[in-house]
Amino acid sequence: MNDHNETPLPPASTPDQGRREMMRMTGAGIAALGAGMLGAGPAQAAAKQPNSKWDKTFPRSNKVNHRKLSFRNRYGITLVGDLYLPKAARGKLPAIVVGGPFGAVKEQSSGLYAQTMAERGFACLAFDGSFTGESGGEPRNVASPDINTEDFSAAVDCLGLQPEVDRERIGMIGICGWGGMALNAVAVDKRVKAVVTSTMYDMTRVMSRGYNDSVTLAQRTQTLEQLSRQRWQDAEKGRPAYQPDYNVLKGDEPQFLLDYHDYYMTPRGYHPRAVNSGNAWTQTTPLSFMNMPILSYIAEISPRPVLFIHGEKAHSRYFSETAYAAAAEPKELMIIPGANHVDLYDRVDIIPFDRITSFFNQHLA
Repeated sequence: MNDHNETPLPPASTPDQGRREMMRMTGAGIAALGAGMLGAGPAQAAAKQPNSKWDKTFPRSNKVNHRKLSFRNRYGITLVGDLYLPKAARGKLPAIVVGGPFGAVKEQSSGLYAQTMAERGFACLAFDGSFTGESGGEPRNVASPDINTEDFSAAVDCLGLQPEVDRERIGMIGICGWGGMALNAVAVDKRVKAVVTSTMYDMTRVMSRGYNDSVTLAQRTQTLEQLSRQRWQDAEKGRPAYQPDYNVLKGDEPQFLLDYHDYYMTPRGYHPRAVNSGNAWTQTTPLSFMNMPILSYIAEISPRPVLFIHGEKAHSRYFSETAYAAAAEPKELMIIPGANHVDLYDRVDIIPFDRITSFFNQHLA
């Protein structure tokens, strides 16, 4: 894993500049295209480490109590989460599991959503996925569509054991790339009564097909060839190689990459444990995503309701629109006028918390 104490070095060069440019243009979701030909430089510190007494990127609410929890998933990996409870609560509470974005930690967007919904009367658990943040698992900063889907259900296990929670009234919120995994989890986990996704990504789709499904079969085959051979290099060294550091600007990036940088690499949303805050995924992370379409069974969420929320101007909007079309009733697609992808991470004046609250009040009654 990258070390913030090292002197920053530039990433290793590649003889195929065209493929490197394609990788940069596609950003965090499909950065692995050509990753086998790229080295990973050490992480870049971009802002001060959060205050040790409150290490979140958002202000602490005086209406909410907070405590840290640890729990194990079905694969034996210990996960760490933050439980937010409304101070004025009485009796057993409806509860919400909150995860995401992909490459983020619970001290960022998921924690903000969890704390805000706790202010509105819900017990909320924001957690770090396996291999990231404060959660366990080795190597660090690797993702899995199966294990990370399981993480959501493990969080439901944990919430259902809390004395403040009514385990028959549990919902779920998935943000960005973990929105797709939340949908995948709810399709099989019938304990969850309702699900909301915000600025959702289907990570298996973007890693296997590229943005707007633009990757050709020849490009996909070449990527898989590179990643397959990277496994031998990792096996020889006894440790994984890492992709280039995320959200480090080099110039001429499209607007959505500038938006990511504005969140993850400035005091607005920077957190040293987040993969996206100048750290990196392993180079072979995309392998398990490239032949496992996680939204295959989205229609089986029904008759439980789904609320998709996305920004009008988000580059990722088509993910929610496609998923909405594939989902069965009851379902709702809410487009936020003027909002881009990252606006729904933390812009509390734009995130439709009133609608999310009414949705869960109705369906977790």
